[in-house]
Amino acid sequence: MNESHAQAVSLDESERESADRPKQRRGFAVMDRETLRAICAQGGRTAHANGRAHRFNAEEASRAGKKGGAVVGADRDYMAAIGQRGGRAKKGYRKRTEPESLSQ
Repeated sequence: MNESHAQAVSLDESERESADRPKQRRGFAVMDRETLRAICAQGGRTAHANGRAHRFNAEEASRAGKKGGAVVGADRDYMAAIGQRGGRAKKGYRKRTEPESLSQ
């Protein structure tokens, strides 16, 4: 019982200490953009060289898009909802729906 209480107290103290210090950037967040870009490019080249990466061609991308679209399009309620949101966002929607007294 005392041991768990001691752990809880030490956790509270460490939380307070970390709240007082500003969050420090570490790892990739510290690197400048050029260095980070070089490291990422090297990783991409290595993945392709080892056969662990995949590059879509136009035909594969088209098939994947159609497959995803068919899955989303099967939910008619969802499609109706996003269509209504698009209609409301369309330019001039507010003008058409405002009462005449407010628009004059």
